Amino acid sequence: MTTSTQTPAAPTTAVRRRRRGSAGRFQGGNPVVYAVAFVVVCATLGPVVYGVLGGFRSNAQLAESPASLPDPWVVSNYTGVVTNPDFWQYTLNSVVVAVVTTALVVVFGVMAAYPLARYAFKGREVLFMVFVAGLLFPATVAVVPLFILLTQNFGLGNTWWGVALPQAAFALPMTVVILRPFLQALPKELEEAAQLDGTSRIGFFWRILLPLSGPGMVTVGVLAFVGSWNAYLLPLLLLQGDMKTLPLGVADFSSEHSSDTAGVFAFTTLAMIPALVFFLAMQKRIVNGLQGAVKG
Repeated sequence: MTTSTQTPAAPTTAVRRRRRGSAGRFQGGNPVVYAVAFVVVCATLGPVVYGVLGGFRSNAQLAESPASLPDPWVVSNYTGVVTNPDFWQYTLNSVVVAVVTTALVVVFGVMAAYPLARYAFKGREVLFMVFVAGLLFPATVAVVPLFILLTQNFGLGNTWWGVALPQAAFALPMTVVILRPFLQALPKELEEAAQLDGTSRIGFFWRILLPLSGPGMVTVGVLAFVGSWNAYLLPLLLLQGDMKTLPLGVADFSSEHSSDTAGVFAFTTLAMIPALVFFLAMQKRIVNGLQGAVKG
């Protein structure tokens, strides 16, 4: 008994050319896209690089040739900032406010997104739209009522909690919008299997859902931390003296040392390093969390 095997026909010359052409376009990319990306990167990183290098120059160098490289390199600007006790006090205030804000956003955000994602009840979509509508109202539009409420009614003026609480409240809408589709994407079979094993809904939330939603929680946590670190208007109205955060410290230092341009560059550079390093360290986790939200 003989068996015949059929070999697939070789692709024609036209097919091979199309394949090579499509592969070349895919691998090489569009040069216009690369050119636009290069311009965007230069426009974004250019001021940062200029500020970092400006901190290594003297005021005379900046006045003589603003666009040249440091020659010689001056380290005294950065050492002067590092040895300034006000800088470390501002850093401590920013860290505490950012950590408290991030903790509130993550805890209350996942607790709000969980029933909106996993429970079916009347008015669920309407309630979710309330959070979506919250994206249209930044803290700037309510800063005056917040100032009166926090200082006169609650006595939280010039305190860390007075800044962290409203920042967390205004970050909750974005947190819920990101976490809800992420939690919806988790398989329903997991919850059903947990219920068959005798796990309550709260037990499922703590033991299964929270560990699986780690990428989404890291994403909203990083966004809340960076947003709190860069906040300026609300701390400007509520904080004074030694309670000021780093953005306010940069503004005060710039005003007090307006003639020391190199020192201002050094102070600004050191002020943005913690948030920049934290964001870059969590960059991959942010992408994974946003991908999970999009897939949901």
